[in-house]
Amino acid sequence: MQLEALFKQPQALPAVPKIVHELIDSFNSDDVSIDEIAKKLAADPVLSARLLRLANSAYYHVSRSVGTVNDALSMLGFVTVRTLVISSGLTGGYKSMPGMDLSQFWRYSLHTAAVAGWLAKKTGVNGDQAFTVGLMHAIGQLVMHAAMPEQMLHLDKLASPMDPRRIDMESTSFGYSFAQVGAELARQWRFPVTFGDAISKFPNPLAEPFDPVAGVIHLAVWRARAEHNQLSEEELAGTIPADVCKKLGLKPDDILKGMPPLSELCEGLEAMLG
Repeated sequence: MQLEALFKQPQALPAVPKIVHELIDSFNSDDVSIDEIAKKLAADPVLSARLLRLANSAYYHVSRSVGTVNDALSMLGFVTVRTLVISSGLTGGYKSMPGMDLSQFWRYSLHTAAVAGWLAKKTGVNGDQAFTVGLMHAIGQLVMHAAMPEQMLHLDKLASPMDPRRIDMESTSFGYSFAQVGAELARQWRFPVTFGDAISKFPNPLAEPFDPVAGVIHLAVWRARAEHNQLSEEELAGTIPADVCKKLGLKPDDILKGMPPLSELCEGLEAMLG
């Protein structure tokens, strides 16, 4: 199925609340009415409950409890709240998926997002962008599974979605991979161009011109997959993409020894998964 045809399948696209689309649109607008957004958020009981659980979670270490959407906005700021609401909206976009364990998929994506956010601080990359792209980087997998379940289930038998060979196998089978599908989704949903660029470039981040966000996502994906596949410390040290670290100005040990364990890094973020 051609990429264009894929996006014409009615079941292919995740169903996300209107407020999520409005928040995505706010990237492209200078005059966002934060009061208006707060009102709409407060009117969505599922998203506002998730937002409050997240705002009060260990991940954000807020000094007092966050009781309302307005509290969350004043304590975390609009940009962080936007990131959380868009991310929560995306994770609820598909209710079930043939051949895929959605809770496992989103846990892996959440690990990628948290590692990307941590790496962003170390490399001077925009942390909210890195987090959102980290969470979204594999959403193309879901679009493809929803649009062409039989072909994807056949591929799943040959290599699971977590298999490092997966991207190449998709490209060989279809002429595109989940990274290109995710980038196209970001474009159709009017995310900033830089988001789609990072999603399409993360599998091969050293291609010129170098995109630091794609480099950060590449490392975050490596670390989240290592967690999923339960790699030992020796295996981590043996597989870390050292060339990407170098390009970002990091030493492998900055990650291998300096990064907190993923359970600590993601503490409280599970609230995003409903």
